Formats: sequence, C-alpha cells, structure tokens
Amino acid sequence: MDKYQEQPHLLDPHLEWMMNLLLDIVQDKTSSADLVHLAFKFLYIITKVRGYKTFLRLFPHEVADVQPVLDMFTNQNPRDHETWETRYMLLLWLSVTCLIPFDFSRLDGNLLSQPGQIRMSIMDRILQIAESYLVVSDKARDAAAVLVSKFVTRPDVKQKKMADFLDWSLCTLARSSFQTIEGVITMDGTLQALAQIFKHGKREDCLPYAATVLECLDGCRLPDSNQTLLRKLGVKLVQRLGLTFLKPKLAKWRYQRGCRSLAANLQLCAQGRREPQTHAETPDGDADDDVPEEVERVIEQLLVGLKDKDTVVRWSAAKGIGRMAGRLPKELADDVVGSVLDCFSFQETDNAWHGGCLALAELGRRGLLLPSRLVDVVAVILKALIYEEKRGACSVGANVRDAACYVCWAFARAYEPQELKPFVAEISSALVIAAVFDRSVTCRRAASAAFQENVGRQGTFPHGIDILTAADYFAVGNRSNCFLVISMFIAGFPEYTRPMIDHLVAMKINHWDGVIRELSAKALSNLAQRAPEYSATHVFPRLLSMTQSLDLHTRHGAVLACAEVAHSLSRLAVQEDRLCLTFHRPVADYLDETVVQGLKQIHQQLYDRQLYRGLGGELMRQAVCVLIENLSLSKMPFRGDAVIDGWQWLINDTLRNLHLISSHSKQQIKDAAVLALAALCSEYYTKEPGEVDPARQEELITQYLAELRSPEEMTRCGFSLALGALPGFLLRGRLQQVLAGLSAVTHISPEDVSFAESRRDALKAISRVCQTVGVKAGGSPDEVVCEENVAQIFRTLLDCLRDYTTDSRGDVGAWVREAAMTSLMDLTLLLGRDQPELLEAQVCERVMCCLAQQASEKIDRVRAHAARMFMALLHADGPPIPHLPHRGDLQELFPRSDMASVNWNAPSQAFPRITRLLGLPAYRYHVLLGLAVSVGGLTESTVRYSTQSLFEYMKGIQHDPQALEGFGGTLLQVFEDNLLNDRVSVPLLKTLDQMLANGCFDVFTLEENHPFCVKLLALCREEIRKSRDVQKLRSSIGVFCGMVQFPGEVRRKALLQLLLLLCHPFPMIRKTTASQVYEMVLTYGDVVGAGVLDEVMAVLSSTAWDAELPLVRGQRNRLCDLLGVPRPQLVPKVPKLPIPPTSLSLVPLMWASLCPPRSVCVWQLFQLEPMVMLEPSTH
Repeated sequence: MDKYQEQPHLLDPHLEWMMNLLLDIVQDKTSSADLVHLAFKFLYIITKVRGYKTFLRLFPHEVADVQPVLDMFTNQNPRDHETWETRYMLLLWLSVTCLIPFDFSRLDGNLLSQPGQIRMSIMDRILQIAESYLVVSDKARDAAAVLVSKFVTRPDVKQKKMADFLDWSLCTLARSSFQTIEGVITMDGTLQALAQIFKHGKREDCLPYAATVLECLDGCRLPDSNQTLLRKLGVKLVQRLGLTFLKPKLAKWRYQRGCRSLAANLQLCAQGRREPQTHAETPDGDADDDVPEEVERVIEQLLVGLKDKDTVVRWSAAKGIGRMAGRLPKELADDVVGSVLDCFSFQETDNAWHGGCLALAELGRRGLLLPSRLVDVVAVILKALIYEEKRGACSVGANVRDAACYVCWAFARAYEPQELKPFVAEISSALVIAAVFDRSVTCRRAASAAFQENVGRQGTFPHGIDILTAADYFAVGNRSNCFLVISMFIAGFPEYTRPMIDHLVAMKINHWDGVIRELSAKALSNLAQRAPEYSATHVFPRLLSMTQSLDLHTRHGAVLACAEVAHSLSRLAVQEDRLCLTFHRPVADYLDETVVQGLKQIHQQLYDRQLYRGLGGELMRQAVCVLIENLSLSKMPFRGDAVIDGWQWLINDTLRNLHLISSHSKQQIKDAAVLALAALCSEYYTKEPGEVDPARQEELITQYLAELRSPEEMTRCGFSLALGALPGFLLRGRLQQVLAGLSAVTHISPEDVSFAESRRDALKAISRVCQTVGVKAGGSPDEVVCEENVAQIFRTLLDCLRDYTTDSRGDVGAWVREAAMTSLMDLTLLLGRDQPELLEAQVCERVMCCLAQQASEKIDRVRAHAARMFMALLHADGPPIPHLPHRGDLQELFPRSDMASVNWNAPSQAFPRITRLLGLPAYRYHVLLGLAVSVGGLTESTVRYSTQSLFEYMKGIQHDPQALEGFGGTLLQVFEDNLLNDRVSVPLLKTLDQMLANGCFDVFTLEENHPFCVKLLALCREEIRKSRDVQKLRSSIGVFCGMVQFPGEVRRKALLQLLLLLCHPFPMIRKTTASQVYEMVLTYGDVVGAGVLDEVMAVLSSTAWDAELPLVRGQRNRLCDLLGVPRPQLVPKVPKLPIPPTSLSLVPLMWASLCPPRSVCVWQLFQLEPMVMLEPSTH
C-alpha cells in the first residue's frame, strides 16, 4: 500500500471489494481470533493510506450491524497493545452504525433480562465504550473521538446524554495534568472529543455549553504545556467554541473575485460581461448583531496561538483566525487584521512572524483582507520575504520566508489584477530575489511557485513567462545554478537588475554562511556586467565602507565582493576595447580615483587593525588573497607601489603559517594564496614584458627553496605549490634548483615519513613547473625540460608510486600515488605532443606497468584514477605515445569506448578487464603484484571480484603448460621481491592459499619436486622465519596445507613445518594448525595411510591444542610417528656473542619473572631457525 501514499485516490475503485473480502473474515463465526485481528490490521493499513473519512462510508451500517459490533467489543482488552488495530477499526465501524435513523431505545427491547437484573441499554453501552477508549494510550483514542462526535450529536442522544458527557469531559480535564504521561493521554482524548462535538454538532445544541467549556479550557492553562499536540487541540477547540458563539453566515463585506465555478467564469468571459470590479465599500448589514464577549477571549487566545513555538499550533490558530473573521462584522474583523499585523514587529520572534504570515494568507484566501489594507500588508510581506535572524552559528527565518511566499501565492488567487497593480514591481522583484538568492531550497521553490501563480492569475508581472522558463521548480533546486546562471539571465531584464544587486549588497554579502557570501560575490561579479555604471558608482562605495566593518562576516563578504566586481569590470573593459578595436584601457577608467585608492588600502587597513590574527584572520587572509588575485588580473595600476610588498608579505606569511590554520579551511586558504601569488608575479614582477626583475627572482626562489626544508609539513605544502605556480620568467635560469628542491620534498626520510601531503603537493608542483617551462630536446636544463633532466623527473615521479605510507589516517601514501600518476600522465602527454624523441622505451614501459599495477590494487579511488590515467595515455587525443608495450593488444583489450562506459570504481567492472593484462608478459609482474594485494585484502567486494577474475584467467591457461610456467615464475618473483614486506607478503600468502585450494596448480602435482613447488616452499619458510605476526602465521598454515598435495620432498617438508606449528608458543596458532591439518587430511586422502587415518583424525580432533606445551608436544610427537615424519628434537642455541657469566645466570630468572611457570626458556624459540627441527625447552 505504501506506493499509493502519494496518490491514494487511485485506490477508490478497489476499496469496496477489499473491504468486503476482509469483513467476510471478520463476520465469519468460525474465524479464529488471530485471523480476525489480521483482517482488521489489513483494514487499518488501507485506512492509513486512504484516510478514515473516505473509508467510513463503506462500512456496513444497517440496524442489524449495531449489536454484532457491540458484541465484538466484549472480547477486546484495551490494555493489549498487540491488537490496537482491531479496536481502532471497530470504533470507526461503530461510529458509522451510530448514524442509523432510528431511536436507539427501539433496539433495547426488554431491559429486564432476569428478575432483579437490569440490562444496560445500547445507548449506555456505546457511551461507556467511547469514554473508556478516550483515555487509552494507542490510536484507538482518535477513533473514540470520532465515535463520540457522531454519537453524542444524534437527536435522541443529545437530549439524554450530551450534558452528562460534557460534564464528564470537563471533570476529566479538571482532574488531569499535562505534567504526567497519563494526564497527557487523558487530556488528548478528551480535547479531541470536545473539538469534534463542537465541529459536527448543531450550533443551537452546543451554544448552551460553550461558555462553560471555554471557562474550563482557560483553567487547564494549555499554552503553558510543553506538549505540542495538547496546545494544538486547545487552539482547535477554542476556535470551534468561537464559531459556536457566532452565527454561521457569510460576511457580506468580504472581497470576492469572480465565481467559484469555472464554467460560470468562462461563460461570463465569453459574453464579455466580466468587467473589472471596483468593490466599493458597502455598509455592513450585520453591524447590529451582538457579538458575545467570549469572542474577544477566543480571538485573544488565537492570536497567542499564532506565536506558538510549534508550526502545527500556529497553522491551526491561523485557520481559526480566518474562520472567525469571516463571521465578524467588518469593523471587528479589521481590528483582527490590525492585531495580526502587530505580529510583524522586529521585537517579535520568528514564530510570531511565521504565524502572522499564515494568518494573512488565510484572511486573503477567504476574501477577508480588503484592498484598503494591502498597503500595510504588502509592506510587511516584503520584509518577511527577506526575514532572517542569526542564532549562534546558524539562523532562523526560513519558515517565515516560506510562509511569506504562501501569502503571495494566496494573494494571486484572491485579488483582481487592478488591486495588486500598484504593488507589482515590489512583489515581483521580491519573489524573483527569493527564488534565486534564498539559502533554503524550500524557500526558493516556494517563491518560484508563488511567482508562477502570479504570472498565471494576475498576468501583470514583467517578463513572467520568460523568467518562469528559466527559474522553474526544478531549476531553482541547485543553489549555485541560481546564484550564477539564473540570476544572470533574469538580470537581463532591467526591472530586476538593480533590486537584485541591492539585495546582494544589503543582505547576502554579510550573510552568516560563508558559502552564501562567496556565491553572492560571484553573483555580483556577473550582475556588474549588466549594470557596470551602477556597480562602479553606487555598489563600490558601499562595499568599500563595509570592508572596515566590525562584523567579521561583513568584512569578509565585502572584500570578496570588491575583488569579484573589480575583475568583472576589468573583463568588461577588455571586451569593449576589442569591440572598439582600441588599445586596452585599464579598469581604473571605470572607477574613480577614490575607489582605486580604497581598493589599494584594504590590506594595509586590515593589517594596521591586526585583523589577520585569530580565527577571524583565517577568513580575512583568504578574502584578501582573492582580492590580490583579482586586482592583479584586473591590471590595477599598482606597479612599483608599496602595496605590492604588503601583498607579498601576506602571501608568504599565510603559506608559512598554514599549520596554525584550522583544518576545515586550510586547503581553501592555501589554494587562494597560491593563485594570488601566480597572478601577482605575472602582473607586477616584470620589468618589460617577459623579462624578470633579477633581484625579485633571486629573493623569491631562494626564500621558497629554503622553506621547503621547514619542519612543518603544511609549510612545505604551501611553498611547494607556490613554486609550481610561479610564471615561466621567474623559473628561467633556476629550473634545476627548483626541480631539485621539489624532488627532495618527495623523498621519504625517518623524520618526515608521515609528510604525505607535502610529497603530494611537491609532485603537483613538479608537474605544473614542467607544463610552465615547456619541453625542448636540446634546451638548457635550467630553462626547459630537456634531455638532461627528463630522466631525473621521471625517476622522481616513478619512485613516488612506491609510497605506501600508513598512519592513523589510513593509507596516506595513496594521495602521493594519485598525484604521481597524474603528473606522469601530464608529463608523458606533454612530451608525446611536443618532443616524443625524449620518451625512452624503458620509461614508457615502466610508466604503463606501474599504472597497471595501481589499477589492480585494492583501494577503489586509486584503482579508478590509475585506470583513467592508463586509458588517457593509451588513447591520447594528440599524437600517439611512442613505445607503449603491446599497443595493439591493449587497444583491443581496452577500446576507447571503455573510457566513458566503464565505472573503474566498481570492482565488478574493473577486475575482469585488468586481469586480461596477465596474458601480456610485459604487464604480468606488476598486475600480479597488484592483484595479490586485492585478492588477499579485507574488503568483501574487492576480494570477491578480484578472486573471480584471477580464477577465470587461471582456468583459461590450465591446458597451456608454457603460460602456466610463465605465470608461476612471475608469481614466485613477486614473492621473492617482497619477502618480509608485510604489505604484500601477507595478502600474497592468502592469495596462494586460495589458488592452491582451487586447484590452480594441479598440473604440478604430476611431477615430484617440481621447481615451482620447491621454491614456493622455501619462500614460505623464509617469510615466517622468526615471525611473531599472527596474521602472517595463520595465512602460511593454509599455504603449507595446500602444498601437501605436491608429492615428494615438498610434501614431507610441508608436513614437517605443519607439525612444528602444532607446538608453536601461541595457542591460537596451534589450534588453527590442528583445524586446517584435519581438513587437509580429509581433502587429500593419499597423505595418510588408510591404516592410521582414523587414529590421526582422532588425535587431531580430541587434543586440546591450547593446553600446556608438554601435553601438546606428546600428541604432536605421536602424529609424527603416525605420519612417518621425524620428531623435532630440542637443541639449545649457543649465544653468538660472549655474555658474562653473571648476566647469563640472570637470563632464566628474568624470563621466569615474565613468563608462566615451566616456560623459562621459551625465549629460545625466537633465536632458532624455524625449519631446524628444534623446539623450546619447558624444563
């Protein structure tokens, strides 16, 4: 049923047969209690989706149904929380049967069932059931309130029971307290029942009791309760009481627009008789009607409800205000409107503003807000559309703005176009601004909907259709798109340009959210293109004054806005010069001297006031760096000015002290400083175009190279990127020094092993330097990338692909490897495009092989990045990269279409493709190295798909001895090259275990002592020699068990190694070995003779292998005898270095203090060769 929740009316054609089917089960006397409850539960599910009001009319409601429904209640336990759906549906069913048009006394018959016993009447039974279920804690309470409203308001019941029930209800309310759970539940049911009675009952029946109920309700002090539902029900009941006091009528003075019937409206239009209505004020014919004094109390409580802290209460109060005003005389209703407008004081909270907006929308929607009040109402709504109040680190007011949009939407439907015509410009601009610049997506969409309604209903909004096309419901969902794209389009219409600019300057530049300030600055930059003169003469002076504000957010946003607007005007000046075919005029021609001087003084003013310090200093440093970048790009006439030195100091100081900046803004500030440096150097550090100032070059390069040796990692990061950002003329003649300094940062030393971020940024800088200086085969190594230095650059980049540093953050070396791969791709493509002769075959092969290895490893992000780099080099857009190994095979295995269609992050798509490279000899070693880490990894999806892909490849070469020998040799080479390298060896042991278990090397079992098996056994023994790594030892056990399948000396030595592990000092290793040896004996039947098989199995399964070593050793030796393997002998190891006799005598005592009894010589185990048949002494 959940799929019908959005459009439940689709169920209507099927409700009847579903209900009949389930009620047949309920009415069947043979149905069990559980089955009946299940049927009611299904009925409740349908009711929940469609709503009980639609569902009620489908219940059987004849006279014959009353008694059976009442009888079903006798089997119900109100305290059984498992069957509340049954009671809920029965109460709803009973509420329908109460509507039968016969007096209930006719159904009672003779109430004297037996002498002296009076049977309870049906009327009393129903009322008793209703009262008992009004105070339960489940949802049956809601259905009981519905039952009461239907039952008590019957003509025959109201005469006899209504007064008694209301008396019971008021007593219950008086006795209950909203400070207890039981009291809340009781008051909730009672208030629901009262609200329903005064809603459905006739006015003349309820009026005698209304004042008493209102008095009791005042005594309950519900506004003081912290229970939202009780306050909402209190407001709901109050408004129903207020409507009871007033006669039901339509106010003759209300504003009416058109007819409610669409057909009537169309008929009037067709006849041409629908003329604009002036709605002259008419005398109030109901002025003589007396308004009870209780109405004032009701209105007062509803006005208090408008300021409630919860939206549902405010919404209920707003609807009550609208309903009450519709029955009041015109003067009193106007007083209510004035009271509602009092909610829009800046001394009120956001709750009052929100409630006031909802009330105004209700009044306008009902025609109770006369045009004479629109001047006051529109003024407050325009304020509500931009209402925002800062609270701590966030703000409130989104609900107010959303409700203000609802008011505008309601007004579009309520008033004739000529009534709203004086306010069109203000409302349309405000709605456009809210739809484009509001921080909340709900407010932007609400404003878009309100604008659309006004365009359709009023037809007076300027360029409405064009704006709606660009700023529809879905388009305004993306905030960046709104600020940077849609706003630019709307600003093309002059009516909206200046209001949008003024709003950004007044409300968004100083916004508490930094993202909004940045987007607003960029939006101002775009809008300045639409109104350059206005931006230069009006916007800039305001922004410059805001840069000196005491408020941090205002300063930050103003500096960003100054930067963006200045650059925007600069671009506009360039475009105009190109159109006029004149020489470039500086942006200073757009700005007067005061503005230019104000821009120049921003840095010095902030420095003098020490506003670069502290947490606020982080924001200001970033903003001023953006200012430096944009003013430099704008070619401001500051060459040779002292401000340039101030800017340079700020950039250097920021990069030097990056480690003092909070982590969340560190990257942003670093990037801003680097970009500012690049723009500053390009514009102000040349004597002539392309010629460097030697003194400035010497100062910068020397200082930055020295900072690369800083003990602070972030300082290295900043100055590495700074060197990479320097323009080519500053690098000319110093390239070798720069590359050497950056290369030194990429090297790992014991002091900076964890400086992965500095190595990453140094690699990025090397790539940028190479791109900046360019390539020339016969050039100077101090000028360009050439034959003399290209090999060293490649060596540095390739060496960084072996960075697998890990710390508390995880595999931080992955950052370095990703940067190295990107730099390798950039450099290779650069050389392939400009100087392909500098690419050596050996270098190209190593680059491709290293990328293939990274593309087969376990981290999804790294694997995907490597695959993209691999594909970019294989399918280069320019000239093909020379010397790629197996180019033809690669292009067949990895077509160009894979670049876009394959998700390399997904192991299921990546590994089946990468394992194809195992068939190419040049790539086999590196791919196998990466696959070994993936197959033996921990991530379930990576292990599964890498293992499947590897086994698929192995299955394909089982009948190709040459390929299998080549694969085995490569595998052994990988193992040998990575001995004692736990990053590779541990997962490689797991990989070998799986491969042996899946029969990947079954071909080698046909030959005794096959070289592959002999060498593999030797490598495994060497890997675990003297190891105390439990994970490694457990992985090796599986490999030794798998190697038992190979006949000859390999089997004997593998068994010997397993028997040695059965007496390992670690109990976990002994238990794991026994368990896997047991499985091995079952798997390989030829390992143990048939005569001793049962005894071997019994020893392995019955021995407590985690017991004391002497006990375990006896059972192990017994296994040695059964398997025909010599028993290991204890041989004490002679110390290699002479030890003084006194020291030697203290060794057993020292170990005795650290080890359990009878384990004095356990230390000897780690002094012995693992495959030597020796064991630690326990004596």
